[in-house]
Amino acid sequence: MLSSISNSMEDKKTHKRTLVVQGGGFRTSFTAGVLDAFIMSDYREFDFFIGNSGGAIALSYFLSNQYKKYYEAMCLLASDAEFFSYNRIMSPEGMMNVDYFREVANRYIPFEMDEAIKFIENKELAFVMTDLTTGKPHYYRPNKKTWIDAVIASCTLPFVTKGKHQLHNRDYMDGGWSDPLPVEWAYNQGARDIVVIRTLPPDLKLKQSWSDYFGSMVYNSDDPVKQCFEKNHEIYNRSVDFINNPPKDSIIKFIAPNQPLKTGTYSNSINDVTADYRNGLDKGIEFIRNGN
Repeated sequence: MLSSISNSMEDKKTHKRTLVVQGGGFRTSFTAGVLDAFIMSDYREFDFFIGNSGGAIALSYFLSNQYKKYYEAMCLLASDAEFFSYNRIMSPEGMMNVDYFREVANRYIPFEMDEAIKFIENKELAFVMTDLTTGKPHYYRPNKKTWIDAVIASCTLPFVTKGKHQLHNRDYMDGGWSDPLPVEWAYNQGARDIVVIRTLPPDLKLKQSWSDYFGSMVYNSDDPVKQCFEKNHEIYNRSVDFINNPPKDSIIKFIAPNQPLKTGTYSNSINDVTADYRNGLDKGIEFIRNGN
């Protein structure tokens, strides 16, 4: 049976504190800095955690309390041809070999899963992925057996990686295509005190990107998925409006870069990863010092 966070929260329990972590590929180097600032300050008292795409990986290392390990993972992936190579652009695995994260988590920068599972024992956790059958977001709580697969499913970008990942006999792709900033969903689950770590400037609104346009053409005969690509920027912009104008019974705070980051979803270098990491570290420390 599919483990869905939405099924386990029918009582709409009000969460005192919720952390939402946006994706963004290598832009989550900024997220690594913010979360390391949280770890250094022992700022982890949340009841509900939501991670999307690269944010799901960052959140995993945060939940296991592994200081600086996600930053190390970003540096490794930025320089390792096993993960990123233009020579694979036409191959089934794509330029970015998202399955390589399993090797990273198990061997190179071990993810201490038992610590993460222990930490969330009485808390809620959801990784966001897009169901390729329905085109809708799916909010999944992983267990020890499915954790790595859930992260890979949440991160599987169309066109750039292999495009889909199977979990419980269903195909999923990156959650950023169906609910890139799942703050309104968190509110609908009962969250009322929400902190969002973002990887784009706070007031930036998006237009349809080349990958969205290309995706809508490729999936022209598959209307549910086609809608993901056609409406993705509108969904994101609606989430920005929700954050900037939250319901009166909620508090939503965010940490975001003031300007576009040096890294991109796909573009990277170790120097850019490090610069964005330090930016996030500064922003995280500032957020905590301001009494949030």
